[in-house]
Amino acid sequence: MKTQVNIIAVVDVIGALSVKTLLDGNLCMVDDSAFDSTHQGTADLVTVVKPGQVVSWTALALDLQTPVEIKNISFAPSNGHNGAAASGPATSRPGTTNGETHGQDESDGDKLDLDVWTGVVPHWMTPGVPYQYRLELQMYEGSNSVMSIESPALMCQ
Repeated sequence: MKTQVNIIAVVDVIGALSVKTLLDGNLCMVDDSAFDSTHQGTADLVTVVKPGQVVSWTALALDLQTPVEIKNISFAPSNGHNGAAASGPATSRPGTTNGETHGQDESDGDKLDLDVWTGVVPHWMTPGVPYQYRLELQMYEGSNSVMSIESPALMCQ
């Protein structure tokens, strides 16, 4: 078993900003899971993982002039568990302990410096149940620069 699964979100930033949505082909998600993940290349990616595996998310822009970065990843409470760390992998900024934070420190202001978000798949996840997460992406600046999608998921084998 691989100890890490990588998820890449490829964003057509110009398309997303033009129509104000990550849908309609503006977001393509893929992973390198050794298991049978479904919906590769879509915004509905279901990544198959094992408890204890590290999951790393990265965002890449098709348009090299307009940056895209992960602003937040959160899991909705489900199955009697509360909070993001309890209902999905604890995500963290590079250089921090998993679960310590999954957003910007207030001292950072509006500057985004996240290249990769990582988390560990908890052992209590029910096999075969997809745990959807909210992926928030920041594209450049402005009132419509943050967009999110809630269709991708992690699922234990």
